Order: sequence, then C-alpha cells, then structure tokens
Amino acid sequence: MPTPLPPFDLDLLRTFVTIVDCGGFTRAAERLGRTQSTISLQIKRLEDGLGKRVFEREGRALSLTPSGEILLTAARRMLQLAGETCARLTEPDVDGIVRLGTPEDFATAHLPDVLWRFARAHPQVGLQVNCDFTANLLDGFSRGEYDLILCKREPQGGTGGTKVWREPLVWAASERLLLHPGEPIPLVLGPYPDIYRKRALEALDAHGRPWRITYTSPSLAGVQAAVRAGLGITILPKELVAAGFHMMGAEHDLPDLADTEIALYRAPGALSKAAELLAEHIVRSLENARAEH
Repeated sequence: MPTPLPPFDLDLLRTFVTIVDCGGFTRAAERLGRTQSTISLQIKRLEDGLGKRVFEREGRALSLTPSGEILLTAARRMLQLAGETCARLTEPDVDGIVRLGTPEDFATAHLPDVLWRFARAHPQVGLQVNCDFTANLLDGFSRGEYDLILCKREPQGGTGGTKVWREPLVWAASERLLLHPGEPIPLVLGPYPDIYRKRALEALDAHGRPWRITYTSPSLAGVQAAVRAGLGITILPKELVAAGFHMMGAEHDLPDLADTEIALYRAPGALSKAAELLAEHIVRSLENARAEH
C-alpha cells in the first residue's frame, strides 16, 4: 500500500503562512476575514493531517516547531506555484509589452527569478526592463516612459507607491584597501543623483569625518571592481557584500547607515492587464522573499 500523502490543502497552507506573517492568530483572522475560532480549527486540521504540531504555544507566545519551519518554506513555494498556475490557466492569452524600470543592484539581486517566473506564466507578454538610478527612473516615469518602476526611497518616504523591500546598508571595502589614521576616507560611489552617494556624503559630514571621492562609476559592476581593487570604500546593501569584501563600521570611525526602502510605482491612469499582472506578481513574490529573508 502506498503511503498516503499529507493533506496539503492550499487554504490550510494559506492560513498557516498568514499566521506566521502576522505573528499570531488574531491578526491572521483579521487579514483573512475569518473568526479566530475558524483559524484555530484550520490549524488543528492541518496538524491532525500531518500528525505533527506546527506551532508551539506558551501563553500568548507563538513559535514554529521544527516541523513548522520545514512546512513554512514548502508552503510558500506551493502557494506561489498555485498562484502562477491559476494565472496561466485562467488568463493564458494576456499579451502586450510592459516597460519596467529598476535600480541595477536590486535587479541583479532579486528580479531575475521573479521575472523568469512571470515570463513562464505569461509567455505572450514582452518585458522591457531598464536599469538606472532612482532619480533618472522617476524623471522617465514622469514623462510616461515606464508602466512600472521600482525606486529606492527613504523609509516611509514619498507618497504613493507600494513598499516591497527594505534594504539594510553597510560600508564595504576589500582587504586591499589601506587606511591611514587622520586621512580622509576614500570613497567609490555612483555619480549624482545616486541615493547611496547622497547617503554616504551626508552621513560622513554629519559625523565630522573627512572624505574624498577616488572613483565614480555609473554601474554596480564598476563600483565593485574599484572597491575590489582597493581604491576605496562604498555603500552596498548588506546582502550584496560579496566574497573578498568586508563590512566596516565604528572601528574605523564610520557612522551607522539607515536603511533604504524599495517601492513599486504604477503609471497613473489605466494600466494594461499585462502591467497589472506584473505589478501584482512583483509585490507577491517580494513579500514572500522578504518573509523568508
């Protein structure tokens, strides 16, 4: 006799993931529009079917069991695959061109897999992706050159847009960099109006730390190459600190850096169905990735 499969009911899995993301049963019930007793019964059904507990409950504290940790990763993947499959089956004929603008470093780190999954679900949709600095993307957006843009901004800054990511920033250098006490900090930065350039100079000025710009590059690859060669220090998202780089901080009299935020903006007016689908896909995919991050 084959071993029966666990009851991977998508509704139960969605409730389970929502509880984790919301941090409790009450908030999950509010988000899902259900009563707390219904949510509790769904988790009981899930645990009974699995024969394992997925949550540990100590008073009001709630945490995942080892089995719950395993299930969480798989549940996110199953729900995402189900959503993509549903989109492909229910709207197989969606076509057109979607123009997307994005910062280069964010595109490099997070978007390839997201866009690949969208292209697989909607093969008739053409994607035109342009990487540029946020200020340039906003200028192009105002001229109607994009349907969607992803932009870096100060946390909770600006109006409109949907927050999709929060980026912890760090100072980064290579082992080849030689710093001498009392000398200005050598900086490798993008050109104006790069937000990291603005953040670096303002932070150092506020800290009273002298600086000099030794290398300017309009591309992430150029900045990384110059830093790897030991020409100076730069600012990077923490997750992009590659092998051969190390993070720097107070031990080198460098100020802490506040996070930046990534937001998705939709062009005003009616978007095409393809653009709406891509916007929803990006938001959903990055929410899942952020929760796993």
